[in-house]
Amino acid sequence: MTEEFPTTGRTTGTGTLAFLATTDAEALIARCPNVARLLPEMVDALERQTETAPGLLFDLSSLSNEERVLLNEILGEGEVAATVALPDGVVAEIVESIFAGLWRVRFVGADHTILADYAEVSAVPQAVRRAAAMTLPRLDLRAMPDGLMNAPAVLTEIADRAVHYRLGEPNHVVSLTLLPMLPEDLDLLVNRLGTGPVKVVSRGYGSCRVQATAIHNVWSVQFFNAMDAILLDTIEIGDVPAAAQAAQEDFLDSAIRLREIGEAYFQ
Repeated sequence: MTEEFPTTGRTTGTGTLAFLATTDAEALIARCPNVARLLPEMVDALERQTETAPGLLFDLSSLSNEERVLLNEILGEGEVAATVALPDGVVAEIVESIFAGLWRVRFVGADHTILADYAEVSAVPQAVRRAAAMTLPRLDLRAMPDGLMNAPAVLTEIADRAVHYRLGEPNHVVSLTLLPMLPEDLDLLVNRLGTGPVKVVSRGYGSCRVQATAIHNVWSVQFFNAMDAILLDTIEIGDVPAAAQAAQEDFLDSAIRLREIGEAYFQ
């Protein structure tokens, strides 16, 4: 079995600052020079990163156990988490840090061994995009059953938009909540769209669940209230939905906050 993914459960910087102000943290910092070296490199990456640029990676496999503990305390756990199913039973476990745009990514093999462990500065980790690109190129529109209401028209719209989407264009959103649908319509949509390899949960937009479908460029995006009742059920055609991505301003804000921590506690 693998060890638990090393997160703190914090979703703000308050817990990080409280920990770093302790004498235990001071002693730990003194024993972790590699973390002191990593922080300004991460700050520099955040300052340079853009929404569309490839991710900038930091291999953490060489860190000692103490250094990994310290880095995890600093990075905390942000608003977005994801799992990505890859070939041969490999799973990518992804957690956004409290610094939006800075992610922890770990690849776990079918035998539960850790294959890779790194931090990534990006709008969305590369593992998400690569897995989503391995979905089916076209939606099957053949032989739809009789007695349906809106599913055939919705599937035709999705198929057309998915084939013609080009990266950089805005996503097209189909609101299933606003359309009259029979149970048979919904069953057909679920059956034809299928389930893809990427699942993302975001707490930054209330509660939002993003699931790649089995069709390239097609995503299920659902919003829930505090009682876990669905508020809005949509299909997005295009790039990884915004609910699962960091924005340009997030990089700059995260760079400022991480630099302040580095200057206050590691110099």
